[in-house]
Amino acid sequence: MKKFDVIVVGAGTGGCMAAKTTAKAGLKVCLVDRKRKEDIGDKVCGDAIGSHHFDRLGLDYPTGDELEQKIVGAKIYSPDGREVYHVEMEDFYGFIVNRRLFGQRLLKDAVDAGSTLLDSVQVTEPIIRNGFVKGVSVRDLKTERKTELYGDVVVDASGYSAVLRGKLPLEMGVNVEIDEKDVVICYREIRRLKKEITEPDYCELYFSRTIAPGGYAWIFPESHGKVNVGLGVAMIKGFPNPKKLLYDHILSRPQFEGSILVTGGGGHDPTRRPLDCMTGNGILIVGDAACQINPIHGGGIGPSMMGGVLAGKTIIGALERGDVSQEGLWPYNVEFMRPYGAKYAGLDVFRIFLQGLSDEDLNYAMKHRVVTEEDIFRACMDGEVHLNITEATRRVFRALGKLGFLKGLRDMAKSVKEAKALYQQYPTSTQGFKEWQGNAQNLIRKAELKFKKTSGISD
Repeated sequence: MKKFDVIVVGAGTGGCMAAKTTAKAGLKVCLVDRKRKEDIGDKVCGDAIGSHHFDRLGLDYPTGDELEQKIVGAKIYSPDGREVYHVEMEDFYGFIVNRRLFGQRLLKDAVDAGSTLLDSVQVTEPIIRNGFVKGVSVRDLKTERKTELYGDVVVDASGYSAVLRGKLPLEMGVNVEIDEKDVVICYREIRRLKKEITEPDYCELYFSRTIAPGGYAWIFPESHGKVNVGLGVAMIKGFPNPKKLLYDHILSRPQFEGSILVTGGGGHDPTRRPLDCMTGNGILIVGDAACQINPIHGGGIGPSMMGGVLAGKTIIGALERGDVSQEGLWPYNVEFMRPYGAKYAGLDVFRIFLQGLSDEDLNYAMKHRVVTEEDIFRACMDGEVHLNITEATRRVFRALGKLGFLKGLRDMAKSVKEAKALYQQYPTSTQGFKEWQGNAQNLIRKAELKFKKTSGISD
């Protein structure tokens, strides 16, 4: 039997940051991952992250081979391709990273801080004693040897699979299952083009029910003539194959003629607000396992790293106080939910609204700049949606028979604000949580009913 202060399951971005934070405080930390050490960080991903995440976390910007491309903005295309939003702000930029090398950097930081890495080790289930998570059962993938690891606190940072969260008892108070309609299934390829991309410092995003129902397609530039190109669709009943859609609608374009496939693969993104509660007795949930991800564009590298740091700081305080109960670990929920969860809850309502739109409505909205480029930027940064509905816009939409659509826009903006405000009032302890959770679930349920019912309205 091996005993640690902290066991972190999953050496992704969130897991590495949690391990680094706790190990730097002098705690005995075990970082477990089923991948080989040299493969940690390699993941199907859009590979994009904003510079502000590095600034908040005090991390060095990616350089050298770790940096694929610096990005100054995004181009968002209407479904018919006639409208293009150029979303950019002065002094705000991002990076396309080499996902494996970036992951290797974070792993090295965690190990250098004092974490013990167990690679090629699969975690099979949590060990629960008297209502507390006390460790994990594991299997060494090289030797097939099974053993148990024990720790005062366990962190589930195992990604979408959430190997521990999914096996927690319901009375632990953590969301065990995620509705498939809140998940996007993606297919992505790295391709080398015959011709250089025309604007290599812009990401391209394509929203369309025809091309990517419930999701979007993307083309992100990389170094040496490569691009990260992919497509995601919502996992609703009967969802289409994202790889086929990518080949039919994106890779069939002239710019990809003669391009060479470097690598390809699929994955899942839980594109929704964070879990209502991310702590239980002796356990915290981090990263994709906690749905710490931007619901609009699916970016999860930055949020997961922030989640890992906040989880680590909470663990340090809880162990100092000798209280690793759900109540003792509760500050993690508050510290993540009030600033970040509030933003993502608002964007989750926006996502639900967008998924209910017809391509025709989205074309009209972009053509008449009902939401401007700056509004989109602010929405992704702050989680609020501002509308630009002038009297001229009303006249145009009245003539087109789209006044119902305008009303839907107003209702959506109001619901976004309500969601953000509710999450900013996240309870400071377990007391009052059930009432808050009921209000949050009711708000989302109303948004789903309202915006799915009113999508594509014509008066």
